[in-house]
Amino acid sequence: PYGQVSVWPVVQTVQRDGICVEVIAPAPHLSEELAGVAANLAVRLAGELAVVGVLAVELFETADGLLVNELAMRPHNSGHWTIEGARTSQFEQHLRAVLDYPLGATTMTAPWVVMVNLLGGPAGGMGIDERVHHAMAQWPDVKLHLYGKSPRPGRKLGHVTALGSDFAEVRARAAAAAQYLHQGGHP
Repeated sequence: PYGQVSVWPVVQTVQRDGICVEVIAPAPHLSEELAGVAANLAVRLAGELAVVGVLAVELFETADGLLVNELAMRPHNSGHWTIEGARTSQFEQHLRAVLDYPLGATTMTAPWVVMVNLLGGPAGGMGIDERVHHAMAQWPDVKLHLYGKSPRPGRKLGHVTALGSDFAEVRARAAAAAQYLHQGGHP
């Protein structure tokens, strides 16, 4: 009901050429204290702006503290990891909020979740359908989401999400599946 606030764990995004290529939940190497400061800042901003629905807050950590870079008052690409990685996804939570339903739990479904965006790559080689077939066989527990966009270099065409208890393994699995889907080749 009205006035409820809930936050997901603070995540780390990895940017390349101004494009988000990877999201890691929770943010590795972030102290609980700083994660709490970031969450409290996001809650305060949402309250001051009277936000109803999902608010993505992008922050930079500087020598002087946290700096707000971007606010997105909607489900955001950096939150797509919540589809499999949280009890309530950002999409469901957004609907719950705007419909004035009780908010869902934002707890993670695994200790580590890594989402890697699939960007349009070089033309040629194996078609996407064949790559998806092979990727699903090689990494059956990596979840794939395609957005139905026509490919062009650098365009976000979808994402993959991997979950698990070993951070390095989860990250490697997500990266391998995304790389294969991006370029094709032998898994």
